[in-house]
Amino acid sequence: MSPCPVMTDPLPQSFVDLLGDQVELHPWTTDPESDTLRRCRGIICYSHPAVDGPLLDAMPELRVVSNHGVGVDHIDVAAAVSRGIPVGNTPGCLDASTADMTLALLLAAARNVRIGDRYARSPEFVHYDPSILIGHEVTGSTLGIVGLGRIGREVARRAAAFNMRLLYHNRRPDPEAEAALGVEYCSLEELLRQSDFVSLNCPLTEETTGLISGPQLKLMRSSALLINMARGPVVDHAALVEALTSGTIAGAALDVTDPEPLPRDHPLLSLENVLITPHLGSASDRTRRRMMEMTAENLQAGLSGRALPWQVMTN
Repeated sequence: MSPCPVMTDPLPQSFVDLLGDQVELHPWTTDPESDTLRRCRGIICYSHPAVDGPLLDAMPELRVVSNHGVGVDHIDVAAAVSRGIPVGNTPGCLDASTADMTLALLLAAARNVRIGDRYARSPEFVHYDPSILIGHEVTGSTLGIVGLGRIGREVARRAAAFNMRLLYHNRRPDPEAEAALGVEYCSLEELLRQSDFVSLNCPLTEETTGLISGPQLKLMRSSALLINMARGPVVDHAALVEALTSGTIAGAALDVTDPEPLPRDHPLLSLENVLITPHLGSASDRTRRRMMEMTAENLQAGLSGRALPWQVMTN
């Protein structure tokens, strides 16, 4: 049996090896006249290329879209489902690693790790000075988690080890989580007012786009730090620059931005009180391997006409 043609953006060799000879990989294109679009039966979204209705319409043989990751804001899932094309993602396997990274950013921003590392390597560091780079105490502080889903719950479990008071905001209260994790539900406004650290762990939806903008940032404490592990558009970046430069908040740590990556002249890149990492939330060895395996399993199921093990459902 000949391998199935599959369109994908560039994959690491380890992923290509995992797929084996069951698929025939074709480079990503959006050219409606391309033979790739006419022939390919599957799509792998590795680094989040956009999949929309016009692309789907140009692929008459398409049977499945398999996304390497949980977030599918770059895929028009409703358009795919309306055309009878299932969309798969990789839920669950990256919760722990993304929560680990949330705490890593929180700790690094709170304790000036990036600035301290650069200073320790510089010619200026010639003697120990206990009066410099005084950070924010994490233990015993208040953490507000926006989005207490699978990842948010893992963040809460880790933060509990620091004896933090844990606030959360969802669309609705979660009594089960409150009993299990000792978290307190409150409105977004009250969470922002009370928290020393605000962690964004929500999905990107119409409701969460621009969720943190000027009015919300002004509610935060001037000593507070904002950590974004959600998606870049959850935060209004122009408002964030203003808040960071005016002293409205003390700092931010961002694993995601809008756009991603930022233009090299973006003002956020020049600010000392913001830490930016290149979307490393799930970038651990075991997690990324499992994500590739789940992406491959979804792809193979869709190509063979079977139900996807991890299919994205529309509301």
